[in-house]
Amino acid sequence: MSTTFGDQSLTIVCPSNGEDVGTVRSAGPAEVAAAVAAARHAQESWAQTSAQERGRYLHAMADALEREKERLADLNHRETGKTLEDSRGGVDAGISTLRQYAELGPLHRGHSLRGELYAADYTMTRPRGVAVALTPWNDPVAVAMGLIGAALVTGNTVIHKPSERNPHLGIYLGEVLSAVLPADVHITLTGGPQVGVELTRSAIDVIAHVGSTATGKAITLEAARTGAHVIRENGGNDPLIVDRDVDPQWAAGQAALGCFANAGQICTSVERIYVHHDVAEPFIDALVTEATRLNSSPGQPLVDVSHRDHVHGHVAAAISAGARALTGAEIPTGPGAHYPATVLVQCEEDMAVMAEETFGPVAAITVVDSFEEGLALGAAGRYGLAATVLTTRIEHALQSAARLHVGTLKINGVFGGAPGGSAQPHAESGQGFGYGPELLDEMTRTSVVHIEAGRS
Repeated sequence: MSTTFGDQSLTIVCPSNGEDVGTVRSAGPAEVAAAVAAARHAQESWAQTSAQERGRYLHAMADALEREKERLADLNHRETGKTLEDSRGGVDAGISTLRQYAELGPLHRGHSLRGELYAADYTMTRPRGVAVALTPWNDPVAVAMGLIGAALVTGNTVIHKPSERNPHLGIYLGEVLSAVLPADVHITLTGGPQVGVELTRSAIDVIAHVGSTATGKAITLEAARTGAHVIRENGGNDPLIVDRDVDPQWAAGQAALGCFANAGQICTSVERIYVHHDVAEPFIDALVTEATRLNSSPGQPLVDVSHRDHVHGHVAAAISAGARALTGAEIPTGPGAHYPATVLVQCEEDMAVMAEETFGPVAAITVVDSFEEGLALGAAGRYGLAATVLTTRIEHALQSAARLHVGTLKINGVFGGAPGGSAQPHAESGQGFGYGPELLDEMTRTSVVHIEAGRS
């Protein structure tokens, strides 16, 4: 992939086979300024549209995604390597999210407080204005629909910049959505990081970002100057703690799912594993067996060769520092950006595979002598996105809830959650609610109205 702001081009190579997907134009500074002005102009009338009517528009957006699911999934598959099945699932998740917000938007309400006998206070919400959504490549439709849907249904207009790793998908997604919306309520701009920088420096009101911690920090600093409200879900280094009392075969299946699903390219993928020594040997054996099975066929690639170099760099550095690879850990020959499911043991806390976000199919394992040791190690670090604990002991589950300061704690299941659930990343993993009804609060401002009886 090549991206430059000067020549305004994005060229994408398919990570599965190395073939060119195509080249698209990148927006320049003038186009960014024009998009902000157009979205600002459209926002006043959009805000005056009733919440119920905006909800109907979101249902129309969901219907449009239904009609175009196969083409959206194919573009996702070709640009990011995500399987067609998972790509369809991402579109389905985006459709479901739009329908949820279509129903939640009209129900978004304020509060009331009774004061004196003939006086009362109540709150009302207002849209913030123009929202910028900066979305990632690893689940591009589902994530975008959450942020865009919540912003639109609360009366904001949206400028969407999809990841530079899936611009063809981003452009087509924008065409599908804009076709059923009033003019300039939703605008798509493609481009590299420079386009995102230009947008965050503009006169906008909300920045919703899902991506790296470094970018999230830069956005927050810029927003301190412009006054924009920031919602961000950034990097994670999610631990998996395996207690001594669980079935090691089942635990290994959970670990394989957490580490290897989507080639480890999920925001809440398992990045580091702390397993009790009593079950360590059968757990590791079962995990190696599953990784070996996955490696018997090419499987899903990483998003591009650049990212594969990053993942392999973490693995190679760990091995050089004393870790041992039980399977994987080698770049395969041939086209594309494939990388094998990798199991590392004898990992130390100062290794990048344990301290940073690898974002690849790597299971980095440390054997611990007690649950308390695993919990202490799992609670350490600068991130706070999510964590998983596998245990049958209620006291250990409660201890985990008290000590793991993360946005989402999962007991006995690496993925999952109730529909409409919310998450608030901690520490360097982000700020604000990125999902659920609470995201509607993030997208609005609250005014307090005090009323007293008049005098005649």
